[in-house]
Amino acid sequence: VLTPVGTVSVFGFKTPIPYPFCAERTGYLVTDLDVAMKSARAHGADVVVDTFPDPIGRDAIIRWPGGVNMQLYWHTEAPHYDALETVPENRVYVSPESADTLVRDFVAFSHGKIVSDVRRAPGIEIGRPNDTYRRIRIESGFGKMTVLATDGHLPYPFGREMTGYEVRDLAATLKQAQAAGVTVLVPAFTSDGRDAALVQFPGGYVAEIHADAAR
Repeated sequence: VLTPVGTVSVFGFKTPIPYPFCAERTGYLVTDLDVAMKSARAHGADVVVDTFPDPIGRDAIIRWPGGVNMQLYWHTEAPHYDALETVPENRVYVSPESADTLVRDFVAFSHGKIVSDVRRAPGIEIGRPNDTYRRIRIESGFGKMTVLATDGHLPYPFGREMTGYEVRDLAATLKQAQAAGVTVLVPAFTSDGRDAALVQFPGGYVAEIHADAAR
């Protein structure tokens, strides 16, 4: 499913979902899967499912420190998508003990950079307004990633969202979403210069949606 603010891969299984599929935090398209797998191994990733063919290319599933599963895939014919209006963020929850290793390894693999590392980020961002946590933002050719290092005591639905989508107008987007059958799980709140909310789409897909608070 292609949208102006990101893509969603929808899998409608007719059988029980085979392990470890459905546990991936995200999937990244690469130009050469063999090169990507070699680099992932060299930078600390564990190979959970080695490369296998699919009807339009090849896939694999790797796991980064902290238990972060990620799919890598390659298409036989390079796809041509319209440019996104905004770049979504992959939201990754890990323990404080795993955060540094994950960030080091993924930044090296992705040739990315750390945009910010806030060790006492506002807890309202994880549903705990009286506490703080560590938030690390990364940018690379794969897009944006936000690493949320917590003690794991996360009130529902925090921790279940895998992607944060940036929109121009959060209030208008939430109104449109609700009209389409989407449930607002966490009403809009403001933190780190953004207005954000968590929603659930039919079928159980949970996502964060945010907009620049200055808009």
